[in-house]
Amino acid sequence: MPLLFALTSAALMLQAAPSVVLISYEEAVRCAGLTQAASELEGGESAQGRRLYDAALYWSLAAMQAATVAGKPAPAAEADQTRARIAAVRQLSGDATQARATLQRCQQKTPNLG
Repeated sequence: MPLLFALTSAALMLQAAPSVVLISYEEAVRCAGLTQAASELEGGESAQGRRLYDAALYWSLAAMQAATVAGKPAPAAEADQTRARIAAVRQLSGDATQARATLQRCQQKTPNLG
């Protein structure tokens, strides 16, 4: 899937979902970090890898939107996501059952972008 199409689709999903309950900035960053890390670890070759890529894209955009609403500058929001991703790679590479459970919840909350 071309990146521009994916970005556009994800942005439209965020805008066109009036019944979506707003989530906290912290939750969006946590989901962004976990899905980005899981996507990196899985790779993009499998169906699961593609789903994780879509989820990472969605949560990254959601976190940036939540940052805007919270008045957080974009560079700080990007740094928060980077820290969350690095921590999540460590957790998911180890035996972190809580991180895996949170990742699963994030994936369940991800709209279908395909």
